[in-house]
Amino acid sequence: MSISPPSLPEPASDIVTRLRAAGCVFAEDEARLLLAAARTPSDLAVMLDRRIAGLPLEQVLGWAEFCGLRVAVDPGVFVPRRRTEFLVHEAVALLRPGAVVVDLCCGTGAVGAAIAAAPIPVEVHAADVDPAAVRCARRNLGPVGGLVYEGDLDEPLPVVLRGRVDVLVANAPYVPTDAIGLMPPEARLHEPRVALDGGPDGLDVQRRVVAVAPRWLAPGGHLLIETSEQQAPHTADAFVRHGLRARVASSDELSATVVIGTLPD
Repeated sequence: MSISPPSLPEPASDIVTRLRAAGCVFAEDEARLLLAAARTPSDLAVMLDRRIAGLPLEQVLGWAEFCGLRVAVDPGVFVPRRRTEFLVHEAVALLRPGAVVVDLCCGTGAVGAAIAAAPIPVEVHAADVDPAAVRCARRNLGPVGGLVYEGDLDEPLPVVLRGRVDVLVANAPYVPTDAIGLMPPEARLHEPRVALDGGPDGLDVQRRVVAVAPRWLAPGGHLLIETSEQQAPHTADAFVRHGLRARVASSDELSATVVIGTLPD
């Protein structure tokens, strides 16, 4: 966060004190955002109580900033991370006018919405297994003409997309099961486990995405998956095993890693 206007009014300083006591590192910035979002004092009280109880700020506010967009975030839905902006950056670099884009494990639909906001006309489809995420994604993608489907990975995608997808992106869950308990309480208590748990080594869902991707990609189409620096070599190996040319891209600034695969022409 980067908000730094003059000192808050006295009532707001009490909010800052309560947020700090609850462990909020950016208490002043959060107080300003809560004050700006609350329509009435009772709204503010409810929002402050929810934040102090540990809900992610984005779920309390109802939105997150992502790639310069204000993305709707509903309670109980995975909150888009800033590092995932690198996934969008890499995907946009591969777009051509009229490209067909699919966002699997879409969550709020933030990635698809950010790609749709690029200055290149594209056709966006997205899917998620979580009904709450699908409802949220439809709010974010509907205004840009994106279509969102509910179901496991690629199962709900329309058959007409087979062999036509130019860019398939996935921020599939990649936290190893045993590491879930080490995550901040905001995530492990208030975000759906299905959006976090990647199985014993964190790669179970990624492997499934890689396995189904070739049937959807157009010749020369691209698959992009966010992963960790440590997992990237294993993710790339899965790409190669399924006939994709693979490379790893990373951003030190965002602490982000993306594996990019291309289906041969």
